[in-house]
Amino acid sequence: MAQQNGTDPRGEIQDLLSRIAQLADDGTVEEYLEHFTADAVWESQANPVTGMAAQLRTGVEAIEEGVRERRAGGVQGPGTSSRHVITTVAVSLDSDVEASSTAYWLFFRDTATEPRLAGVGRYDDTHLYEDGHWKLAHRRITVG
Repeated sequence: MAQQNGTDPRGEIQDLLSRIAQLADDGTVEEYLEHFTADAVWESQANPVTGMAAQLRTGVEAIEEGVRERRAGGVQGPGTSSRHVITTVAVSLDSDVEASSTAYWLFFRDTATEPRLAGVGRYDDTHLYEDGHWKLAHRRITVG
């Protein structure tokens, strides 16, 4: 696989996953959404720990709605003392502009007082190289 702009695509995708996790906890909604393709898909199982229902959201506007709902519900975002931790990341380059990754995630709550693990799962993601950057095109979230 050719490197984009002389950089390592696998490293860029790992950074992308880390940045999305960090922005879910502390960034603005706009910063968070910059890392998704316009037609991105977000699909997740129900998560009884966080009280989130199963979701299928298509397009960045629908994903934004979900982000705003989670923030309004105090599940994530600035001031919630939550942290998304990404680990065990494996990236496969499918072409110069397409890649896939699998990563395990840990979700912590109450990190400012008594940190507790509130969820564990897996992200199965598809990425596209657009406008000089790798972006998230499809995320499937598995709980457990």
